[in-house]
Amino acid sequence: MASPSSPSFAAAVPVDRIRYNDQGLVPAIVQDYLDGTVLMMAWMNPASLQKTLETGETWFWSRSRQEFWHKGATSGHTQKIQAIRYDCDSDALLVTVEQIGDIACHTGERSCFHQVDDHKVSPPADTLSQVYRVICDRQAHPDPASYTCTLLDGGDNKILKKIGEEAAEVVMACKDDDADAIASEVADLMYHTLVALAHHGVDIKAVYRKLQGRRR
Repeated sequence: MASPSSPSFAAAVPVDRIRYNDQGLVPAIVQDYLDGTVLMMAWMNPASLQKTLETGETWFWSRSRQEFWHKGATSGHTQKIQAIRYDCDSDALLVTVEQIGDIACHTGERSCFHQVDDHKVSPPADTLSQVYRVICDRQAHPDPASYTCTLLDGGDNKILKKIGEEAAEVVMACKDDDADAIASEVADLMYHTLVALAHHGVDIKAVYRKLQGRRR
C-alpha cells in the first residue's frame, strides 16, 4: 500500500506480486511518455522498484556493481515517472517517463537503442515525431528536389497558404462524410502544420506537452 505522500501511480504497482527472475530482478523498459520512444532497459529488484515508487524517479539495480543506481544522479538526466505498467505475466515493467535533458544513454544519445548495423540512427517514435524529424533534416540539409524544402524556402507565405488550403479540404471531406478522404486530408494538414513548426523552431514535443497538460 502506497503512503499518502507517494506518487499517484504507486498504488497501481503491486511490488510483491511482480514475478522476479532467479536473481530477484525484473526487466524495466523505459519509454518517453510524450512520443513513445524506447529509451533504455535496465533491471529493478523489489527495493529499487520501491525507491522508484517513493521518489517518482527511476532507480535500478546494477548487476555489475551490485548496488542501486539513481538514473541521472551524476549527469542530471533524471527520469520523472509518469506511469508504470506490468505485463500480463507480471514479469516485465513498462516505465513511461519524462526524460530530463532528453538524453537517456550514457553515450550522450537520446536512446540506448540508437544503433543499426553499427550505424547511429534516430530511435523509433510515433509517426508524427518521425515525420517532424525528416522535415528538420530537410531544413538542415536542403535538397532542391524536395517538396518540403520548397515549402521552407517559401517561408510563412507559402507554408500558411498551404495550411489554409488543407484545412478547407478537411472541412470538405468531412462534409462529404468520406472516411478515406478525411484521413488523407487530415494527414496533409498535419504534415503542413509540422513544416510550420519546423520553420518557426517549435519542437513537436512542445505541442505534445500542451496536449498532455490539457488532458490532465
